[in-house]
Amino acid sequence: MLKALAEHLDMSVAEVIEGIALHAFEGKAPFSEATLSKIEKMKEIYDLDLTARDSHKLTEESGK
Repeated sequence: MLKALAEHLDMSVAEVIEGIALHAFEGKAPFSEATLSKIEKMKEIYDLDLTARDSHKLTEESGK
């Protein structure tokens, strides 16, 4: 998703992440309504139904 969003915004993934972080530090939303609409369309394409609430439940599996 981040790679697709970065391509859509003509930015690097690092720039997108930095922008998200900087906005979060100030308690601001990082994306415009138009970008949020595009994100919703991308979520459908990638069959992604996770939300911010799900982030607290995600765990990384061991590579072993």
